[in-house]
Amino acid sequence: VQLQASGGGLVQVGGSLRLTCTASGRTGSRFNMGWFRQAPGKEREFVAYIDRNGNSIKYGDSVKGRFTISRVRAESAISLQMTNLRLEDTALYTCAAAGGGTRPSDFLYQGQGTLVTVSS
Repeated sequence: VQLQASGGGLVQVGGSLRLTCTASGRTGSRFNMGWFRQAPGKEREFVAYIDRNGNSIKYGDSVKGRFTISRVRAESAISLQMTNLRLEDTALYTCAAAGGGTRPSDFLYQGQGTLVTVSS
């Protein structure tokens, strides 16, 4: 399974971005999926999780109320709508699939990531 994340870029404080992660390689499969992020010099941090049917959703404390994770139609894909972005949201955002926890090791597959930079 390959995971492709996209949508990162440069945005000002208070702005919004929408990230997408698409899973391929096992057509017809829908996975539990999640987002993590890693800022320079920091450990990877849990951002959000959504189960294969979109019925169970979790968020990391630092993004609650600002980020929204959702499934993209019938595809094996998810999106992360990020609003009211802060400087501390600057990080490499990666997606993961086939898991269920809040640690990267809880997922079987990991993607390459997309960079989000928030400027003042």
